[in-house]
Amino acid sequence: MINITFPDNSVKQFEAGVTPLQIAQSLSPQLARDVLAASVNEQEWDLTRPIESDATIKLFKWDDAEGKHAFWHSSAHLLAEALQELYPGVKFGIGPAIENGFYYDIDPNGHSITSADFPAIEAKMLELAKRNEAIVRADISKENALKAFGERGEEYKCELISELEDGHITTYTQGAFTDLCRGPHLPSTGVIKAAKVMSLAGAYWRGDEKRNQLVRVYGITFPKKKMLDEYLAMLEEAKKRDHRKLGKEMELFAFSTNVGAGLPLWLPKGAALRDRLEQFLRKIQKQYGYQQVITPHIGNKLLYVTSGHYAKYGKDSFQPIHTPQEGEEYMLKPMNCPHHCEIFKAYPRSYRELPLRLAEFGTVYRYEQTGELHGLTRVRGFTQDDAHIFCAPDQIKDEFLKVMDIIFYIFKALDFNNFEAQISLRDPKNKQKYIGSDENWHLAETAIIEACEEKGLKARKELGEAAFYGPKLDFMVKDAIGRRWQLGTIQVDYNLPERFQLEYTGADNQKHRPVMIHRAPFGSLERFVAVLLEHTAGKFPLWLSPDQAIILPISEKFNDYAYEVAKQLTAADVRVTVDDRNEKIGRKIRDNELRRIPYMLIVGEKEAENGEVSVRKQGEGDKGTMKIATFADEIARKVANLE
Repeated sequence: MINITFPDNSVKQFEAGVTPLQIAQSLSPQLARDVLAASVNEQEWDLTRPIESDATIKLFKWDDAEGKHAFWHSSAHLLAEALQELYPGVKFGIGPAIENGFYYDIDPNGHSITSADFPAIEAKMLELAKRNEAIVRADISKENALKAFGERGEEYKCELISELEDGHITTYTQGAFTDLCRGPHLPSTGVIKAAKVMSLAGAYWRGDEKRNQLVRVYGITFPKKKMLDEYLAMLEEAKKRDHRKLGKEMELFAFSTNVGAGLPLWLPKGAALRDRLEQFLRKIQKQYGYQQVITPHIGNKLLYVTSGHYAKYGKDSFQPIHTPQEGEEYMLKPMNCPHHCEIFKAYPRSYRELPLRLAEFGTVYRYEQTGELHGLTRVRGFTQDDAHIFCAPDQIKDEFLKVMDIIFYIFKALDFNNFEAQISLRDPKNKQKYIGSDENWHLAETAIIEACEEKGLKARKELGEAAFYGPKLDFMVKDAIGRRWQLGTIQVDYNLPERFQLEYTGADNQKHRPVMIHRAPFGSLERFVAVLLEHTAGKFPLWLSPDQAIILPISEKFNDYAYEVAKQLTAADVRVTVDDRNEKIGRKIRDNELRRIPYMLIVGEKEAENGEVSVRKQGEGDKGTMKIATFADEIARKVANLE
């Protein structure tokens, strides 16, 4: 008998050789029907793979990321099997699961595949799925793997096999299709009930433009047809909410090839929006004792060599700037933290100054690949709402909790009420990826875990997702249509203070090393604005909206009164414009509904005589007439309450 430990630390005994699926069946028939994947001793594990010794186990369903991963990884094999039947001789590269669905890179080998073929591919996938073919794992020697895939002419698979260590190679077979794969996979294909081929793209083999260009086939599958229908409806809604489209319509930002790819230009309304977000956070930070600093956009290359950022990000940064002085090199800064370390070092520091909280809206630069640029969500120059807290070790948890309070307040103010948290930890099996001692990593990771427990925040732990200099707590928000975005982050760092030899004098009159906490509630202003645009569909809360009201005179005769109203409202700090076009009032209302301005103020003869405005609210219609001052007071009240 072996002992199986469950996530709640309960232990049950089973016979050696029991599979995760059998364990699920022993717990509940419904669980056995719903379970898609498992982990055994924190390793991904097939549901039908035997467990031979004492182990910890986790079972995953569709709602778990691990469950979706196994489902979509198996679906990538199903896609490949369908392509193999439809296009004999096609050759396969790699086919991983991705955030939403999966893809498979293929060499068509003379076949032509276009979007017109999607329905036939989908039909073949469902036909194969209905056969409920078992997905069988097998260990194979390197010699036999090379022979098997070589006989099939699978040159791409053979290249991958040649780089693998003998004794650690596995294949998975379903029906007539066998693939080189580590797994894990579903027990069989029958749970796949809906399939959609989404798109085609070109992809160089192994990302090398000197190698063959393959066809990347993207797809997605679900265990229910209804779920696919809902997903496709969400994609249609997402198109309407695309921040690139809304940003152009609302005149917030633009891009210019003359300026450069990935370098946004903030237009007046967008710049004002950014400024309001900055002022909002500045006010909060002031209450929590932060001090604003400003650092240059460039720094000596040696600064980033010292910090470790050059070794980590050098390839993804803009190349060094060579000055007229021989051997001198500067870089566009990829991070603000090295500069803040130097600010800490500018004066001798005492324990009485700690925690020292330095904040900056600092613009940083990274040379993202052209194909990865996407509107404001992936750019080459972006502004972080960055802050670094220098504190004593016994202050870490308290400071961490305060940062969490700031993030919770921001999310509530901007209606991001649906969010998840992830504690990103070091991969203990791959420590060479990280800098710093085991002791410091243990202290940092423990502080984050204890802070989350104290707040009652249910945060999932992810090994291998930590920053190279320390563990972190990341916040993933769900927007109005259910998509997940990674926004706020808090990171504990013992390593940069070591690298920069930061010191403070303690109460014992001895020198001590501070601990550094990195935090960015927005993440970056660019990405945050993009997510906020898509979350609200451009209908910002009143306090943040670029224009809070627009005045619509019913004819040119009342333009003068409209501008008088605008003057009074502007004096009362209401952001207002006038639509004085020579158009019928119905046309003006329809046009300005599309501009997503919260209030439309219609003025005509009656309003002019009584010093009033007729109020129409976005999405709600007429609200009656009121005095100009009354409307201004109403706006001020709502803004004060962050409505």
